[in-house]
Amino acid sequence: MLKINEIYQSIQGESSFTGIPCVFIRLTGCNLRCTYCDTEYAFYEGNSMTLREVVSTVQGFGLKHVEITGGEPLMQKDVFPLMEELLSKGYRVLLETGGSISLKNVPPGVIRIMDLKCPGSGEEARNDYGNLDLLVPGDEVKFVILDRADYEWSRNMVKTHALNEKAEVLFSSVHDKLPLKDLANWILEDKLPVRLQLQLHKVIWDKNAIGV
Repeated sequence: MLKINEIYQSIQGESSFTGIPCVFIRLTGCNLRCTYCDTEYAFYEGNSMTLREVVSTVQGFGLKHVEITGGEPLMQKDVFPLMEELLSKGYRVLLETGGSISLKNVPPGVIRIMDLKCPGSGEEARNDYGNLDLLVPGDEVKFVILDRADYEWSRNMVKTHALNEKAEVLFSSVHDKLPLKDLANWILEDKLPVRLQLQLHKVIWDKNAIGV
């Protein structure tokens, strides 16, 4: 059984898959409490569903891209057979994870989009840096940046660990906190090999909208 907060279709708003129609499976529960969290409603709210019920719901949307997110989806042990089942049915499966839990049991073929929590999140100490050794081509590493200090920390992480040689690196600003123009200028000044991203769904719909 899985505790599911919501399953819905939307335009992918983040990652290198931005703009692509996608089904989102949001699992309930998170072991982190980031200062800028925009999905606190997923901490506790949700309904129990069988794997078969989840897959059947996904099939009803008729899309081929599926993202499993949260909360923190890796907290639920049945998420691993869910990923395997979706892969077996030919879905392109994306996993959005906060980076505090090991990726070692994630099935091959799943595209891992992993946060590295910056100091501004309040959860930097929870990063599982062992995950950096588990990254494979096609995976993505995301930094959500609150301010200049977060940017400098992220820049140093990219350079120290040569992250751009292991995965796609995404820099995102905390919505309504750090202007995208500032982040873009810093990236250009340092000529960083990263991708600037915005949360497209918050541009299309209201920033507080749920289920989009």
